Amino acid sequence: MEKINHAGWCADLGDGRYQNPVLHADYSDPDIVCVGDDIYMVASSFNHIPGLPVLHSTDLVNWKIINHVVQRINSPAYDSMQPGKGIWAPSIRYHNGLFWVFYSMPDEGIFMSYAEDPAKEWSEPQCIKAVKGWIDPCPFWDEDGRAWLVHAFAYSRSGIKHQLQLCEMSPDATSLLDEGKIIFDGAVSHPTIEGPKIYRRHGWYYIFAPAGGVESGWQTVLRSRQLSGPFEARDVLHQGTTTVNGPHQGGWVELKNGECWFVHFQDAAHNGRIVHLQPMRWNSDDWPEIGEKINAEVLGQPVSVYTKPAAYAQGMRYVPQTSDSFADGRFGLQWQWQANPQPDWIIPSTTGLKLACQPYGARSLYDTPQLLLQKFSAPEFTVTTRLIPHFNHDGEQSGLIVYGERYGAVSVCQQDGGWVLVFDFGWMSDKGVLSQNRTVLATLTGHDAVFIRADVLSRGVCHFSFRQVETEEWKAVEPQFSISAGKWVGAKIGLYSAASAVNADAGYGEFAYFSMSAR
Repeated sequence: MEKINHAGWCADLGDGRYQNPVLHADYSDPDIVCVGDDIYMVASSFNHIPGLPVLHSTDLVNWKIINHVVQRINSPAYDSMQPGKGIWAPSIRYHNGLFWVFYSMPDEGIFMSYAEDPAKEWSEPQCIKAVKGWIDPCPFWDEDGRAWLVHAFAYSRSGIKHQLQLCEMSPDATSLLDEGKIIFDGAVSHPTIEGPKIYRRHGWYYIFAPAGGVESGWQTVLRSRQLSGPFEARDVLHQGTTTVNGPHQGGWVELKNGECWFVHFQDAAHNGRIVHLQPMRWNSDDWPEIGEKINAEVLGQPVSVYTKPAAYAQGMRYVPQTSDSFADGRFGLQWQWQANPQPDWIIPSTTGLKLACQPYGARSLYDTPQLLLQKFSAPEFTVTTRLIPHFNHDGEQSGLIVYGERYGAVSVCQQDGGWVLVFDFGWMSDKGVLSQNRTVLATLTGHDAVFIRADVLSRGVCHFSFRQVETEEWKAVEPQFSISAGKWVGAKIGLYSAASAVNADAGYGEFAYFSMSAR
């Protein structure tokens, strides 16, 4: 059997330094909190379920996935694909012995969940404001016992842009107490300001907020002596002379030794919004300086290599989970479905992962909800899997897919009672028109295992290959596949089974392992 390789992009250089990004994976809109020796990060998950991943670190550089806040979205609409919708831009805070996560669903409202331990069960998400177009919420409990929530707006839903709003919130965080007040309008100087994170320090109220848009924006900090404003603004992080475009939207964390750090994302095309870590300092005027200083005021640019945080002892180097041996027929925390999972998608098993051949989505693989996917985790990597088909009907198929607005998949399909290996390719146009094509690669003899491989290269292409016997040479699939990002997310890779019709005795694909290794 092929080795299950757990290697991925490693930010820890092993010599007391780290390299950016600290997460070469699509953890969009990250926020962060430190409690004692433990650091937790949350990120957007959009329509992917389970949603709202929780990651843990003890040094800000080495991270593991430990949980998801949302196990399913409590709406029938999310039983089917909803690209780009779902869970946007969460924030995480620690207050009164509990961890609190707030997030927006731009078509539904503002939600809250809490837990005593982020690695254990989270409360059922509660909608504290049913409203369309309010996004990127962040709670704040002030020293006088009053509670507040700051948020931005999605222009596509609300018709409002460039503004931040403050609402008073009940101290138990179950409801908002007013309709809110606009506290900053960035239309002239800070367009598309969003993702606010609110803090208090030395008598100042600070709001860290990105502006300028995802691909080429910058990080701004607002401050005021009064929570309601008026706020003065300074830009604190910009691309500068680096290759890190749009370094913004994230959170500030202070470690137990007083060190300050800032995490943010960079839009990296098909790789998604990857996470960087910047050193942060406070100057004598109580403005934060982030990254490498590039002017006489406080504007900085991202660092590429830097000394690791000194607050914690040097520990093991590790990366978020990727490969999976599917022990006891289960999959790890790195995997997400395209919609709320259904009980008939997986067949119980003690060996390997058995994915049932349930019907495609409304049109094709593009909107099939039972794709089991994970993030790209390195600039270049290789994935291999071993598939044993157990089909009962023509039109059933199982395989390996690279998924985005363009998708490519190599799978075994039952056709006229026999098995063929096929390459399915499709793409969604900007106007919502879906195009798709299928190429038959080979007729398979014998109902035995098939090995499928994907080599993903940094320039955004994927080379698929296959073989029926482990000792054979890999047979290349031509042509190469050009990868694209998904709707607000990076490209993903994973496994699936599907069928052209509903069958009471549906077949299934049995996957022995999923092995990912950085190239």
